[in-house]
Amino acid sequence: MRALFLFGLSLFFVVTSCQDDLDDKLLPLDLQSRDFIWKGMNLYYLWQGQVPDLADTRFQTQTQLNQYIQGFASPEALFDNLLFEKGTTDRFSVIFNDYTVLEQILSGSSATTGMDYGLRFKQGSTTDIFGWVRYVMPNTDAASKGVQRGMIFHAVNGTPLTASNYVSLLSQNSFTINLADFDGGNITPNGQSIALSRAPYNENPVLVSSVIPQGDKKIGYLMYNGFFTNFETQLNQVFANFLSQGVTHLVVDLRYNSGGSVATCTRLASMITGQFTGQIFASQQWNQKVMNFYASQNNSEALINRFTTSLGSGAAISSLQLNQVIVLTTPSSASASELLINGLKPYINVVQIGGVTSGKNVGSVTLYDSPNFTKNNVNPSHKYAMQPLVLKIVNKDGFGDYADGISPSASNILVENLGNLGVLGSPSEPFLNAALQYIQTNGRPVAGKKVELFAPLSDSKKILPFGAEMYVETPDLGGLR
Repeated sequence: MRALFLFGLSLFFVVTSCQDDLDDKLLPLDLQSRDFIWKGMNLYYLWQGQVPDLADTRFQTQTQLNQYIQGFASPEALFDNLLFEKGTTDRFSVIFNDYTVLEQILSGSSATTGMDYGLRFKQGSTTDIFGWVRYVMPNTDAASKGVQRGMIFHAVNGTPLTASNYVSLLSQNSFTINLADFDGGNITPNGQSIALSRAPYNENPVLVSSVIPQGDKKIGYLMYNGFFTNFETQLNQVFANFLSQGVTHLVVDLRYNSGGSVATCTRLASMITGQFTGQIFASQQWNQKVMNFYASQNNSEALINRFTTSLGSGAAISSLQLNQVIVLTTPSSASASELLINGLKPYINVVQIGGVTSGKNVGSVTLYDSPNFTKNNVNPSHKYAMQPLVLKIVNKDGFGDYADGISPSASNILVENLGNLGVLGSPSEPFLNAALQYIQTNGRPVAGKKVELFAPLSDSKKILPFGAEMYVETPDLGGLR
């Protein structure tokens, strides 16, 4: 956190010419959260140079800034106004009025029923939708109530799901799902229902791991659902087991992984490989002010994520030294999931099976209202925190232009069939089975279902205000420490 403190102070006073006259002593109490939003966005926001109201010369005095920010009805309104092409270019910057909620999401902890689900349109409709259960988290209400992968629900509390009401219906602390049958492609209500309630839960993103013998090959399978730093030890234990069992091939299932920590993604890449320690896995591209600052300090290393031999805790990484990995994807595979694919491609053969990914090549940081934008000495008068986009991330070849998603080769496109989802981790489950066939036949194209009968709309992670993010830890400023 000290690195971010020095970074914030140095950049604040060195490269922002107008800031000397923006004095917090002239700041009324009711404007403090809005003042924090403008100053944080002015300093860090990726598109700061494209937003006129964030220009360094926009306000010459604190009084001028006060007059501007008090014209907004709420901190959220100000934040939204400062976003660059909200909903198109910037689809992911978010603000929270209670930073404890944001912290819980970042750590993989949230109030959940334990039911992870996808949402799709009914055939021929652009408004009517239905949900389907992708997986169930152990030791949750959904698990205790018998919710299972493949269950379909058409309504909540008796109200049919639509594209306009699903967020409000499924965001309640308690609700009842009304079930339906997959009847030859029709979603037919069956009169059954299950009542569910949310409770605090820390989700271990390692949902399934196994070793599957196949002739002289041993295939490691990992279903990994979030890049959560506080579960790196559990992830590393999986790879230690793979290593001890002599795994020769690896399938990483990221179908429902919406992202997370760049640092944890770098460590997973290092577990898969191990032969590229110290080489560039990914590079960060911040706004021009930040880039100029790092250049002036001869500290470009702070913007590089390198293959490593240790976890964030310092424990040694178990590495498989592989030259190929198979990655299973869907449109729900986002941010750090896509970074894993893109970052590994210059080094090893990354075989992608499934669907086109989400298309999120930008990352964020957490900003608090404090002198250094960290939680140290946070302003006690409010609990607002921001998670603005601050960087674009590229691989060692400088490629990161996948805003439309990363696609498998045409021969490896596969769609989840709601009539035949299978059991996750079972060799007969269609996605895993396709990967096993690819390995057994030394690369024969996957023969799968390529037509999506039900257009996807959203999923349980995207409903969260920070559900599909990629974020960086405290920047390493080297000599500036």
